[in-house]
Amino acid sequence: MANKNYEKIQYWREKLTDEQFRVLRLKETEVPFSGKYLDKKEEGIYYCSGCGSPLFDSDTKFNSGCGWPSFFAAINDTIDVKQDYSIGMLREEILCSQCGGHLGHVFNDGPKPTGKRYCVNSISLNFKTK
Repeated sequence: MANKNYEKIQYWREKLTDEQFRVLRLKETEVPFSGKYLDKKEEGIYYCSGCGSPLFDSDTKFNSGCGWPSFFAAINDTIDVKQDYSIGMLREEILCSQCGGHLGHVFNDGPKPTGKRYCVNSISLNFKTK
């Protein structure tokens, strides 16, 4: 089992940049207001920078003021949600359902129609115009 975990880590180390690896695999967070997609307004799709799975449509992006790109909905069945107690409080971590990469967290203070705020690290995303 340990060898399989080592192989998985090596695979991601080779595929990702150091910053992508820290966020997607080690679950770190980029500095607020520093991400390249925070103020992006073009129409398109945001994909997982780890595996390329489509995650968010730009039609669901909004300015939450939190310092990270925010979306009120994910593309169907592309996000897994897991309880996260890493900072001593309960949060809901969001992960790419395809590769398990850490994307950020989801909160229940977003706009209608969902009331959700998917708060995502830009480094976890790639963008392609429609």
